[in-house]
This record gives sequence, structure tokens and C-alpha cells, in this order.
Amino acid sequence: MIKKEDGDYLINIAKESIETYVKKDIKINPPEDCPDNLKENLGVFVTLNKNNNLRGCIGYPEPIMPLINGVIDSAISAAINDPRFPEVSENELHELEYEITVLTKPELIKVEKVEDYPKKINIGEDGLIIEKGFFKGLLLPQVATEYNMKSEEFLTQTCIKANISPNAWLNEKVDIYKFQGKIFK
Repeated sequence: MIKKEDGDYLINIAKESIETYVKKDIKINPPEDCPDNLKENLGVFVTLNKNNNLRGCIGYPEPIMPLINGVIDSAISAAINDPRFPEVSENELHELEYEITVLTKPELIKVEKVEDYPKKINIGEDGLIIEKGFFKGLLLPQVATEYNMKSEEFLTQTCIKANISPNAWLNEKVDIYKFQGKIFK
């Protein structure tokens, strides 16, 4: 997976991406000195906090592009395209705290009975994706820990994030995936 110095590099790229976009309306390109291991296709989320409160969080759950590109795109989107928040202003830039979560490939959780899903989830290690038809919700691994959730509540909150009924995970017509993430701040 990604080392601490790689995480520090990605944090700096996320910060530069947001500052350049907010101040100049320009999307930066991946730096020429970008380490090769950061060009691997990996899922990633960029989370912005301000005064210990969420200010934006957007990313790619699937490994569909090089990590460095995903960080640049996700950072800008977290700052200006998260529908829960207004766009980040230039005045706020110095107040932002950056967090990057690099994800493993999501893996379908297989169970014989839906009641077994909670036993397959490691709180603090696993993030969840729940899909039902066109609806899809994702919660990063750190969410369950930050809100002291047990597995059942984590499943329920992921359903709510997918905009489906809170107990939809008990319905056999949903697909539930887990993934892990390495967090850099």
C-alpha cells in the first residue's frame, strides 16, 4: 500500500489543487516528479474539515484512474462540488484540514443469511458500499469509528447514505461490498 511519505506528497497535491483552482480557476496537472507508485489505479477520497467539522468529501470508490489524478479531481470536487456545502472560498483556504483515504478494491461480502452481514464487517478497518438498483451509498472506514457505530448501525447508515430504507441491508436484493483504506492527514 502507500507509505507515509507518499501520503504527505498526496496531501500537498490536494492542497495545491484546491488553492490553485479556488484562486485561479485552473486545474493543475500531475507533477512530473510524481512517484510511479502514485500512478497506479486506486480508489481515493479527499475529505476537507474546517474547525473539526466536515466541509467536503468526494472521491472515487473504484480504481478507475491513477491515484495522483484521483487526488487532484477529488480535492477540487470536495472543495467546489460537494452538494452538501457551498463552494470553498479563498478566505477559508487557511482554515482547511486535509484528509486523504486511499482505498483497496471493493470486495463483495457473501453470506448465507442476511443476518450474518454484521459478522463480516471489521469496525475501524472496513468501509462499506451498499447498492440496490441505481442507488448506491458509501461510508469510509473511519466513519464507524468516529461515530462509535456497531456493525448493524454502520450497515443502516450506509443504506441511508444510499437513499434506500435503513433496513434494506436485510433485503437479499442489495449488494454489500467492503473495502479498506489508508488514511493520511
